This record gives sequence, structure tokens and C-alpha cells, in this order.
Amino acid sequence: MTAGGPSPELMAAVPETLKVEVDQESFATEVLERSAERPVVVDFWATWCGPCRQLGPVLEQEVARLEGQVLLRAVDVDQNPQLARMFGVRGIPAVKAYRDGQVVAEFVGAQPAAQVRAFLQRLLPSEADLLAAGGDEASLRAALAADPSHLPARRQLAEHLLREGRSEEGGEVAALAPQDRVCDGLCAWAQLQGEAAAGDVQLLAALRAGDFAQAATHAVGAVAGSSGERRDLLRRVAILCFEQLGPEHPAVGPGRAALASSLY
Repeated sequence: MTAGGPSPELMAAVPETLKVEVDQESFATEVLERSAERPVVVDFWATWCGPCRQLGPVLEQEVARLEGQVLLRAVDVDQNPQLARMFGVRGIPAVKAYRDGQVVAEFVGAQPAAQVRAFLQRLLPSEADLLAAGGDEASLRAALAADPSHLPARRQLAEHLLREGRSEEGGEVAALAPQDRVCDGLCAWAQLQGEAAAGDVQLLAALRAGDFAQAATHAVGAVAGSSGERRDLLRRVAILCFEQLGPEHPAVGPGRAALASSLY
């Protein structure tokens, strides 16, 4: 056995179904969809590739250690060249990790067990991730105490506070991540809510209800008739709404165009 390779005892315990071969037809289901549940590691390989045969058992061993926290899939690039092209595979073995349908980490070439183990460990939820999953105020505050740079927890907590009408607290939480466009928009929301202008009633009601499409419509519509600081606050809230809706939402493209037209 080569140094860093899998132990015979552990390999004997690896179930045959640990690594699932996928093709063009099953990739979306077995990789992209499953990666919404937990990280999915894909080994792009070929039968003629010596380093692939070296890495494969190591990957299986290290994934088996994680007892189901990470899924392992394999793609034969000779049988599925279209998948290799789609994901930019230029050398094999190529290992790509997917989360929520996106590649979040990768490496190329055979690696010793210690490096593969470290790669997989980085895919697992952190303490802050696990705390933030609770979703309530106490859990989100605990997540930020564990990791002040945890953006999802900061965004969630600030939005929670703003929806409760706790504008000052929400603004203070969001202000600690000023470079993040969502947090910047949350700060603008906090300021508008704190000022409680009559013209913002519908906008603020839509924001508190989580109706970001409607809130974007109100914010963009109000930009044209505004100036100075108020205009900038409305612009930032509109951008917040677009970020929360995501680029695929049908209201985002037209909304961004309308905002640009109002501003320029």
C-alpha cells in the first residue's frame, strides 16, 4: 500500500453504493439537486487514467469516514465528454464539490489521504452554520458570536429585527458588513423605517411582509421623484430587493432597467 493510501480494513467497510456513477441524464438529479441537501463531491475520471485509479479509493475511504455527510459521485469523462466540457474539466482526475447546484471547491490530480480529508472537511457546516440554521434570534446571535464574518446569519438577524420594527438594532447589525450589498440595503431600510415618512408606508409594509417584488416596485417608483440622501436610500433598498429576489426572478431585469433609467 502506498503512503497515505486507504487502509484495507476501512476499504472493506466501504459500501458498494458509496460512489454512484452518473451520466448526462442523471447528473442534474444525482448532483445538482442532491447538493441542496448536502455537499456532493464528483470525481471526473477515466478507466485508462492511472492517477484516477490511485485517487478513487482514497476518495471513497475519506467520504466513508464522514458517514453520509458528503455524497460521492463519479463521471467517466470518456463516456460523458459533454459533462466534462460543461464543467471545464481539462485534466483528470478532477474533483469538484457542489453545494446548492454550484461548484464551491475543486482540485485536480491525485492527492494523499490527508489532503483529501482536509478538502472534505472544508465542505462540512461550521459551528456558525449549524447555529444559524436555527433561524431564531438567539440562534443567529450565537452564530455571529461564533463567527462575526458569517454573512447569512448577519443578513437574517438584521432582517428579523427590521421586520419586528427594531430599526436601530437592525441597522447596527447590518452596518458591521458595509461592503455587502444586502447589508447595505438593510441599513437603508433601517434608516427609512426610523424616519417613518408618510410616503414610505407601502414600501415599508412590503419589506416587512417579505414581498421584495412589490417593495422593489415602490422603491424604484419613488426614486424618480426624490433627490439627495432620500434618493440614495431608495436606490439602496431597491438593490436590496433585487439581491433578495435573485437574478432569475422575472421582476429583477425590468426593475434594474427602470432603476437605471430613473437614476441616469
